[in-house]
Amino acid sequence: MRKNPIFIRRLTLFVFVILAFPPLASAVQLSEYRENIVHLKEDLNVMIYPTEDSTDAKNLAFEREVLTELPELLPARDKIEWQGSNVEVNNQWIYDALDRFERESPKSAKRTEILIEISERLSALESKINELESAAAADRTKDEDKRKLAEILRREEYQKSEENQESLIEKIYIKIIEWLAAMFPRSSAPTPSYNPGFGSFAFVLQMLLYALISGIIGFLIYRFAPFFISKYRHKEKREKKERIILGERLAADETGQNLFDEAERLARDGNLRGAIRKGYIALLCELSDKKIIGLSQHKTNRDYLSDVRKRDDLYANMRGLTNNYERHWYGLDAAETSDWEEFRNGYRKAIGN
Repeated sequence: MRKNPIFIRRLTLFVFVILAFPPLASAVQLSEYRENIVHLKEDLNVMIYPTEDSTDAKNLAFEREVLTELPELLPARDKIEWQGSNVEVNNQWIYDALDRFERESPKSAKRTEILIEISERLSALESKINELESAAAADRTKDEDKRKLAEILRREEYQKSEENQESLIEKIYIKIIEWLAAMFPRSSAPTPSYNPGFGSFAFVLQMLLYALISGIIGFLIYRFAPFFISKYRHKEKREKKERIILGERLAADETGQNLFDEAERLARDGNLRGAIRKGYIALLCELSDKKIIGLSQHKTNRDYLSDVRKRDDLYANMRGLTNNYERHWYGLDAAETSDWEEFRNGYRKAIGN
């Protein structure tokens, strides 16, 4: 049978297009990209803080699993869809950092520092995405908010009248009367319904119940308070021995002023990037000494920023210091002398709050 030359040319052209121009990967939604970031952060936290029953073999197997899954989770080059437009993102920095991680020996402390650096940078990225999504959600009109509120208030659970609802004492009273009736079936005790005529008896019963509950609580406090107090003091002493801030271990006698003096020295030597990081750790140390924030080795810089959210002046100032820190320590911006001077002025203002 003679083949159609036009069909053959079209088929050849189609095959050429498929081979020469492979289909582009579809863009992912911004919310999905954020979820992938959270997923990777959780995996990194498992690698940073393994459980007590984990073995070296299990930890190594989990690391292999995370590295194998990474290209599918966060490709080096990705396309994000946001409000009808696509944005190219570059995740190559994650691969570069994990490459440095793999080159370190398994027992090296630098491996943990690298993972903490990646996790904190992911936290900063997640925070920026949350700000974008919150700003978009804030565009809803007041009419929509009123409509949603009206829908909520029309639910059945918000329509119940509070009248004729029994108090806790009344319920306990009825239960006791029912129990007495079961224990003494011949008794002429009234049926278990709350009657205001028995107010004096209910009052006495109420006082007895309060006395009994107070006695139990007092005994529990007397019995277990010394244990919790000693445990708290032991924990406090242990925390004073060594503190870990953003992956950096501090000695027991280390103070925020000592750390900032070291930051000044780094700045004079030209290491402005290191000076900003050391200054940020000094800030957290100072705020901890003033009982404004609580230190934890699991917290990121964004967690510490959230701790001062209710202090308007401090929060606004610390947010600028945090952005400065993230931009020069995790970002690609080169630190200049003006950046350090800006950080130093913000630091002095923050610790004065």
